[in-house]
Amino acid sequence: MHLDGRYANGKRDRRKGNHKSRWQRKRNRGMLGHIMTKELQLDHLRGVLVRLEETIIFGLIERAQFRRNPPVYETGGMGGALGSKSLLEFMLHETERLHAQVRRYTSPDEHPFFDDLPEPILPSLAYAENPLHKNRVNVNAQIMRMYVDELVPFISADGDDANYGSCAVIDVHLLQALSKRIHYGMFIAESKYREERSTFDPLIRANDQAAIEAAITVTHVECQLYERVSRKAAAYGSELLNAGDGSIAPEKVRAIYERWIIPPCKQVEVAYLLQRLNG
Repeated sequence: MHLDGRYANGKRDRRKGNHKSRWQRKRNRGMLGHIMTKELQLDHLRGVLVRLEETIIFGLIERAQFRRNPPVYETGGMGGALGSKSLLEFMLHETERLHAQVRRYTSPDEHPFFDDLPEPILPSLAYAENPLHKNRVNVNAQIMRMYVDELVPFISADGDDANYGSCAVIDVHLLQALSKRIHYGMFIAESKYREERSTFDPLIRANDQAAIEAAITVTHVECQLYERVSRKAAAYGSELLNAGDGSIAPEKVRAIYERWIIPPCKQVEVAYLLQRLNG
């Protein structure tokens, strides 16, 4: 987790024979020949996303240890002690208030769920210029609804084991990781845009969302991602089962990426690109 408004550092993939698409092979320069900033180079993006896979998979495994525990997500579930907030909303809000004070949300790769956060108590940092175009993309409300209504029931057994605090802590960590992964689509979109500006500009001007989504989709890369997260979940799960702990089925992790991570990430990419030509 990077709280100081810095970009995460990715490591280059130096494996020989690594298959790359046309826009991947041109990763270090845009259509006009300018140098691509490090934050938009494919190797860096891939490193960030692969590390987020680890965070998300382990978070899913941890949450799956507990039952669904509906009171965590219900207003008044804690007996009215939290007023109009659920326990999850309370924990997430307080966590974001704390993180905001140490500059977490000064970074363009972080997006808070709440908009009433305090200013940082630390002095501003001078870091690389934001490589993203000015935009208003934030799908955290959608992510929250998806997480509570669909993802938690998908990975957790029905019932109530009263481990409310443990669940809320894991939920906050997992929600923040999901938000970062999904909103990282803007960096992916900006990288693709700079490589294929002549392709995207007419589609953006025509507001052709379907064509933009088709242009950003690289099917074989998505398939490789689904296979990779499935293998990771199988490996991590096997070790946990050998240690006597519970786990989550690899096919469920794959399904989560297929249904609830990659589709909203592509939605973010499209929404960002539609604003790319705005002044």
